[in-house]
Amino acid sequence: VDPSGGFQDAVNKASDILLAGGLVVYPTESFYGLAADSTNENAIRRLFLVKQRSPGRPLLILIPSVEALDPFVARVPPIARELMDEFWPGGLTLVFEAGQKVSPLLTAGTDKIGIRLSPHPIATALARTLGAPITGTSANISGKPACKDAGEVLGAFKEWVDLILDGGATPGKVGSTVLDITVDPPNILRDGIVQKKDLEKYISV
Repeated sequence: VDPSGGFQDAVNKASDILLAGGLVVYPTESFYGLAADSTNENAIRRLFLVKQRSPGRPLLILIPSVEALDPFVARVPPIARELMDEFWPGGLTLVFEAGQKVSPLLTAGTDKIGIRLSPHPIATALARTLGAPITGTSANISGKPACKDAGEVLGAFKEWVDLILDGGATPGKVGSTVLDITVDPPNILRDGIVQKKDLEKYISV
């Protein structure tokens, strides 16, 4: 699929697979991601199994638009609006108090959910076409390096996923920055694409 356009037919196929409980690999602004329908608990369980990921580790989700955020969070702190205006779409994952629509499988019992609006056109189109957030975890076996191209994905998963949207090589390097805004002051849980100096205007780092 060409990220610059003409990918909707492939995204439609991928969305149908997700609706049926399948798993789809897709390109993002950093690495390849592994998508399940975040509202389908059976699909989420399958994702944990395929990734060999501990259920004690939460999963973040990608939303199709800022307008789609509210049903999945308990509240939106004022700082969140400022950060979204500045860094979304982009490489900043914000950790919110999870709303009632969020499966406990995604939060790993923390009652918190990491959410991002990706700048990658295929990732966002997939969530938009599905009509629900998709999981935003990296496409790799837990503990192994994240995959930067479809060949690496095939090597990691073989037949364990249902579709790979091959958008060419992704930038790699680092994943998204993860910022917990449920605490005051907000806490950086993971350094990544958005650098600390870029956040200094909004939080103490």
